[in-house]
Amino acid sequence: MTIAPQDDGTARDAAALSLAVPVPTLRSSTATDVALVATFAAFIAVCALLPGVTLPGMVVPITLQTFGVMLAGLVLGPRRGALAVLLYLAVGLAGLPVFSGGTGGLAVLGKPSVGYLLAFPLAAALAGYLMTRLRRARPSTLPVMAFLAATAGSLLVIHPIGIAAMGARLGLSAQEAITAGSVFLPGDVIKNVFAAIVAAAVFRAFPDLLTRRR
Repeated sequence: MTIAPQDDGTARDAAALSLAVPVPTLRSSTATDVALVATFAAFIAVCALLPGVTLPGMVVPITLQTFGVMLAGLVLGPRRGALAVLLYLAVGLAGLPVFSGGTGGLAVLGKPSVGYLLAFPLAAALAGYLMTRLRRARPSTLPVMAFLAATAGSLLVIHPIGIAAMGARLGLSAQEAITAGSVFLPGDVIKNVFAAIVAAAVFRAFPDLLTRRR
């Protein structure tokens, strides 16, 4: 007669252990996401605090903010990129002087540039989403794809919202607001070129940032 071996619970313990193995990976991924979001929020703040340029007749200075915003979206993806920008805005609205000109606090919501600030998270999300869709392009075309994604974020989100808010704050007609906002276009094109070049270099150094988008 064959006697069936008794179940001493070892099999169940092994199964439970195998289910528990992925947990550290999840925690590590979450910690990485938090670190990346915080790092890029700080980077955007540095870009904003670098000396800007105010041309004659301009009420909104030209800064490197949009370079940081677009780079966050391109490198981190739509969700993490938008979160990095939202963290930057939250810190600034809380009072820390991280906005252009070393300003901060809720008073910036009354400035003509408020539309540009509020458009940043959406622009980063759009650039990150488009970069995700274009990530399977040949490595040699990555800079071009990144430039197109960043430019779409600028032209479809930042400029329309920024120009509309600036016109409303200053009482400008639609034509006057568009004319005033158009002076930012050449600078944004240049910043998007550099953002695309930097993003492509980051992807070559850290391929996981392109293959594992969030």
